[in-house]
Amino acid sequence: MEYKLKDTLSKDAFRYGYLTKKIAPFIKPHLSRIFLNILIAIPLGLLDGVVAFALKPYMDCVINGKSWTIGSFTLEQNVLAIAIPFGIVLFAVVQGVLKYANNYLTDWTGNKISNSLKIELFKKLTSLDPKFYDINSSGLVLTRFFTDPETASKNIINTIRTFIMTIFGIVGLVSVLLYNSWKLAIIGVGIMAIAITPVVFLRKRIKKVSNATMVVGGDMTTNFNETFAGNKIMTAYNLQKLQNNKFEKQIKTQFNLTMSLTKRVGWMSPIMYFICSIGIAFVMFYGNSLIIKGEMTAGSFASFVTSLLLLYKPVKNLGRTLTDLQTTFVALGRVFELFDLVPHIENSKNAIKMSDLKSSIDFENVWFEYEQDVPVLKDFTLHVNKGETIALVGNSGGGKSTTVNLLPRFYDIKSGSVKFDGIDIRNIDIESLRDNISFVFQDNFLFSGSIRENILMGKPNATEDEINTVIKMAHLDEFLSTLENGIDTYVGERGASLSGGQRQRVAIARAMIKDAPIVILDEATSALDNESEAIVQKALDNLMQNKTVFVIAHRLSTINNADRIAVINEGELVELGTHVELMNIKDGNYKHLYDMQFKNQEISV
Repeated sequence: MEYKLKDTLSKDAFRYGYLTKKIAPFIKPHLSRIFLNILIAIPLGLLDGVVAFALKPYMDCVINGKSWTIGSFTLEQNVLAIAIPFGIVLFAVVQGVLKYANNYLTDWTGNKISNSLKIELFKKLTSLDPKFYDINSSGLVLTRFFTDPETASKNIINTIRTFIMTIFGIVGLVSVLLYNSWKLAIIGVGIMAIAITPVVFLRKRIKKVSNATMVVGGDMTTNFNETFAGNKIMTAYNLQKLQNNKFEKQIKTQFNLTMSLTKRVGWMSPIMYFICSIGIAFVMFYGNSLIIKGEMTAGSFASFVTSLLLLYKPVKNLGRTLTDLQTTFVALGRVFELFDLVPHIENSKNAIKMSDLKSSIDFENVWFEYEQDVPVLKDFTLHVNKGETIALVGNSGGGKSTTVNLLPRFYDIKSGSVKFDGIDIRNIDIESLRDNISFVFQDNFLFSGSIRENILMGKPNATEDEINTVIKMAHLDEFLSTLENGIDTYVGERGASLSGGQRQRVAIARAMIKDAPIVILDEATSALDNESEAIVQKALDNLMQNKTVFVIAHRLSTINNADRIAVINEGELVELGTHVELMNIKDGNYKHLYDMQFKNQEISV
């Protein structure tokens, strides 16, 4: 399945059987509570007709001073005068208790299902490889992976509960209608059925607007994320007005979509009122005739009219419930499209566990592209021995970062092979492969939490002695001594409370404690000032000891530590050798790059 979450179309929105089957495993653990909830909803619905039913004996018997006979059972007027009012109060108490239990069970099961769905979707999100994150906006991902499960799973139980309650409410009230007069019931129920028919024509419109609203919601979330993450750029370039205008347009689009649905749904209520009023007028006209003929008592008529008026609410609710149910299934359709996403990077059958790098790493005739037919690496071949430090240099966009990103198999190549000890990495267990590689990036991401927690991500079971060792080797000890809480200092989201050099040293400590045999340094010092770079470079030197190192560098000091230098331009390995060897190549790429970029650094040093 394609990674691109295009326009959030939900092709399975009307496949109710398919979606029910897909959601069933999440519902199954809570079936007992759901069935109990449904059982409670049945009497709750039926009890809606109690008051209307009670009007008949109250008016015919209590007011007129008669006894009430049902079969062989007779109740006197004075007993009914006490029993009916107290019965209504008792009914209200019972209904209140049942409603409380019903609402509690609905929220409990809805939240449980929602949480299970979110957990599984988060596992799916973390299983996807970098390409997924490259081609989808953060706003769309957040909306599809967080908002949709909430809408789908929480609402489904509530909607089913409401649907059952409404159906049995209708059954109870229709039973009262039939009990009082089957002739009037045919008129009343027939007209009510006509009043609800417009609901069936709204399904596709609801789906279309729901999908369009989801797109706008994702764009708005992206806007929020970009404003938060890029606040300094926004302020520096005075982009506040641009961001505000963009958000205002999104709000306007969302408003127009909402009102578009309101215009199509909103007319249902007045039309239903109008049709129902016609029904009531017919009932009153014909009912009066039945009373005159003696075929119906005044109490039966009052009970009938009350039931008919009460019937309007569940009938209207049924229309709304069906609309809500369709919205829920639209969300479910989108949710299970996410479950259908398959990671592009997966273990092969009989994948080999990697324990260490024994001899070498080889790129053999590698072709790679992010977009089809736009090659980034072209027939790239490079042999790196164990324990060797190799610097990758070249023009920006030439393929240096792509080269190192292939080592932990963030992406799969189009053709050729990348081998560790002669074994194609596609045949190596992915987890064990990545356990053998440490990364230090230019802008290292720190998770919200303490410095200790961020370091331990490299090795969760590390001892206190190991932690203290890497703190010293990463030159963090002096910095930590200035903090009140030391290593347990909270660093904030993305490590925002630390400077660039401090974040780099925490990242280096994290890589050190992992103690992987392969280290990748992706421009790890390029964003630092000279003083910070000097400290970080000492930490990097410690990290690189006895490791196989790939280093992408724009600083001469880093390149000087390399055993060999690989010059990559336009996706091709154009030169390979030591600094001296490459400088001796007349009109060579490295010599030109050195004269343009590195010479001034050497002079300044």
